[in-house]
Amino acid sequence: MSVSPALPSVSSVAPPTQAELLDFVRRTAADAELIDSLPLDPEGRTWVRLEGPGGSEAWLIGWPPGTGTGWHDHAESVGAFITAAGELKENSLAARLPADGWKTLELSDDVDRERRLPAGKGRSFGQHHVHEVLNESTEAHAISVHAYYPPLPQIRRYSRTAQILRLEHVERPEDWQ
Repeated sequence: MSVSPALPSVSSVAPPTQAELLDFVRRTAADAELIDSLPLDPEGRTWVRLEGPGGSEAWLIGWPPGTGTGWHDHAESVGAFITAAGELKENSLAARLPADGWKTLELSDDVDRERRLPAGKGRSFGQHHVHEVLNESTEAHAISVHAYYPPLPQIRRYSRTAQILRLEHVERPEDWQ
């Protein structure tokens, strides 16, 4: 009788999909006690890191009136976010940008997209999704829930003048955690 050596175990847990991340942020945004627990600062954004599904990175973020992220992407991560309170606006580019090797790009005239995301509305997105998120209210805070997989390896920050997009700098996790 021969005995086969034990095979190494292979994880059968698949990484979370964009749909699963969106489901997570929806369920989290519906937790009124959690949303109400976020400390809000009238001067700047506040955030609390959350445990996301399947090893994803998640955040609860407070947005004072008139604040925003500026243009950025989440590199190789897919993600989802939803507005839990107030209203956010997302400006995004309907174009896949090169991952590396550029500093300045001229965008075509048809790439701009705008979404209004009142409380309860959200979206998911794929890798290299370039966007900015804004609270355009002059009076009310907004609160949102975000999730990313894999956990953010970097965030690339851009400036934009008309149709010119310029890579300004790259942030790593140690810059925001």
